[in-house]
Amino acid sequence: MRWWSVANLVSNAGTWMQLTVQNLLVLQLTGSAAATGLSLSVQAGPGLVMGLFGGAAVDRWPRKLTAAVSQAILGLVAFTTAFLVATDQLNYGLLMALSAVTGLIATVDGPATSLLGNDLVRREDVPSAIAVGSLVHSVGRLSGTALAGVAVGVLGTGAAYAANGFSFLFVAAVIPFLKPAVQALGAAGRAGQGEATAEPATGPEQKAAEAAEDTEPAMTAREGMAFFMRRPRLVALAVITGLSAIFGRNYQLTLAVLVTGPLSAGAGAFGTVSSVLAAGGIVGAVLAARLRRPSVKLVGALAAAGALLQVVAGLSPSLIFLLVLVLPMSVVESVSDTAGTTVLQTDPPAHMRGRVLGVWRSLSTGWGLVAPPLLGLLMEQAGARGALVLGGLIIAGVTGLGALLHTRRGTLRTAPAVPEAYRTAA
Repeated sequence: MRWWSVANLVSNAGTWMQLTVQNLLVLQLTGSAAATGLSLSVQAGPGLVMGLFGGAAVDRWPRKLTAAVSQAILGLVAFTTAFLVATDQLNYGLLMALSAVTGLIATVDGPATSLLGNDLVRREDVPSAIAVGSLVHSVGRLSGTALAGVAVGVLGTGAAYAANGFSFLFVAAVIPFLKPAVQALGAAGRAGQGEATAEPATGPEQKAAEAAEDTEPAMTAREGMAFFMRRPRLVALAVITGLSAIFGRNYQLTLAVLVTGPLSAGAGAFGTVSSVLAAGGIVGAVLAARLRRPSVKLVGALAAAGALLQVVAGLSPSLIFLLVLVLPMSVVESVSDTAGTTVLQTDPPAHMRGRVLGVWRSLSTGWGLVAPPLLGLLMEQAGARGALVLGGLIIAGVTGLGALLHTRRGTLRTAPAVPEAYRTAA
């Protein structure tokens, strides 16, 4: 797990180097801000259409091999882009094609690497592993963004793509040496007890998953969608996360407009807000490492708490007041994300997890594409303050209503059948 975390840190830093430079590269090639947005949409687009099939492939293929191959291909794409930039042969069309290929491979790579990381620890430690991954992501984002500026200034735009290519190859080189937790514990037990023929113990959940695996050889994307829709916990998690993504977490947009508009502060002030958001994400990841059995109920409570903080932030009278609120907002968001990811990756049986993550990728890509224009329209109509307040009230209201309906349904389901009790007594 330590090696995997180091590999993820290197990979995340490389990815953010490339993402930071990609926008600059598109502007250099086209001079159009709209073209920059289109390039990001082209890269995200395959996740909307192919996410289901990518998840099915992860369930069907050996996980370590799938992750290693996908990382190697992503590295090859990054090196190709770096070569085209260095030789001055890159044009906008080629960049769009390479972005689409990256997005397509990511539909397989995302669930494969996520589940591979969980395989390295015991089941009860999965929330901590996901929290470590969140922490690594935050640190990688900060370092990658900073390194991108250095790389471009010293070596040119292509250097960021080359660095990302090496980061993918580093991950691919580490993967073959990783041991799933069951194998590692079994090997340790044999070494300590001198039992060369001992086999690792398997719990009832693993046996059930293996039995289900034998009865579902098709491993189709349709089965993944059907399973997801039949699972109320997953549907509730999708509703909560989707609402939060659309109305509550686009702080880089809403808080930027709030700081530079109603609060009359400059771009430097928003930089401070962004730094506090990043620091809160790291603190939240550290706190989330203590989670053991997170639930959808916890995710909903955290989403509602974050939404109410967002409402108060929308009413901030000053920048100092906003900065005081931004830290807990970011901490709550980070813990909620870790809890939700844990539920998503541990609730389904083992043989369905790739497909469930594939469904989730399609959903998250969908609301990721819908959120910016919808939020922009809301800010045009209600302003930055109104968007924050209304968005927070929508999230808190829907989450609270869902909790109330769930509680009432549980009460009705467990209510004693009084007439039947009387007949039995008689």
